[in-house]
Amino acid sequence: MTFINYASREINCKIVYYGPGLGGKTTNLNYIYQKIHPSNKGKMVSLSTDTERTLFFDFLPLELGLINGFKIRFHLYTVPGQIYYDASRRLILKGVDGIVFVADSQEERLDANVESLRNLQEHLHDHRYDFMKMPYILQFNKRDLSSALPFDTLKKELWRKNEPIFEAVASSGKGVFDSLKEVTRQLLGALKRS
Repeated sequence: MTFINYASREINCKIVYYGPGLGGKTTNLNYIYQKIHPSNKGKMVSLSTDTERTLFFDFLPLELGLINGFKIRFHLYTVPGQIYYDASRRLILKGVDGIVFVADSQEERLDANVESLRNLQEHLHDHRYDFMKMPYILQFNKRDLSSALPFDTLKKELWRKNEPIFEAVASSGKGVFDSLKEVTRQLLGALKRS
């Protein structure tokens, strides 16, 4: 549900990083925020809970150019991963235009990944969004850990709609911008078609 600001000639798009608690969503956003030039980004806002933070900020990538004379501004959000913050996750998904699902590659986190993905699909359905049409990518984070499951095992459990999959180590930045670039590419394609 992109928001068009005619006064500033901007199209505002919301990208949500979704996944289980402590899977790397916040680390992704922190890395992106640190690497974007200060003149192209807004302030990062953190809403803290007892065990996790919800982050968001916006940025205006200069290299994208214009769509029908409008600049594109992206708003990036994380959701709290713990199940008891379910209402917050549902609320943050309202108005979403694209999703990066950040899966924790560790073997002991497989059930949490599957549950979080099920929860995402349920919330999208509640908001009347079509998961199959939503710009969406799957990121396998923490690929550097010895407890990381094989790529094919994670793919078998989490791959839902032939979406692109990126392997990542968000703490070092590996795969972070690849994931962001792909979801924004999908999102811009959907905007151009509509």
